[in-house]
Amino acid sequence: HVRLVESGGDLVQAGGSLELSCTASGVIHSATMGWYRQAPGKERELVATVVGRTTKYADSVKGRFTVVRVGARNTVTLQMNNLRAEDTGVYYCSADVIMPLADKGVHWGQGTQVTVSL
Repeated sequence: HVRLVESGGDLVQAGGSLELSCTASGVIHSATMGWYRQAPGKERELVATVVGRTTKYADSVKGRFTVVRVGARNTVTLQMNNLRAEDTGVYYCSADVIMPLADKGVHWGQGTQVTVSL
C-alpha cells in the first residue's frame, strides 16, 4: 500500500527558510514527484515537480524554491527560501506511481502546514 508522509511544515517569519521532506513508502518506482499547496479559500496549485532531471516551478516560487529528488529513493524535498506571506498554505506531496501496478496512479500525502508571518 502506497503512503506519502510529509514533514517540515512550520511557522516562520517572512524572509525565512524552511525545508519540506516527503517519503513514499510501498513504492517500487515512481515517475513524477512534487509539491502542491492550497491556501485558505483557494484551489490547490502546483508548486514544483521533478521527473528525472527535469524540474518545473510555479512562476511565483522560481528563484526561491528548489525541489530535489533524493537519488533512487522515493524521497523529495522542497527547500523554500525568502518566504513570503503568500506562501502560506497546506503543502501536499504527490507521487505518480508506476510500480506496483496495483497502486499505479497519482497519490497524495496528508499535507503539512506552512505559515509565513509578516
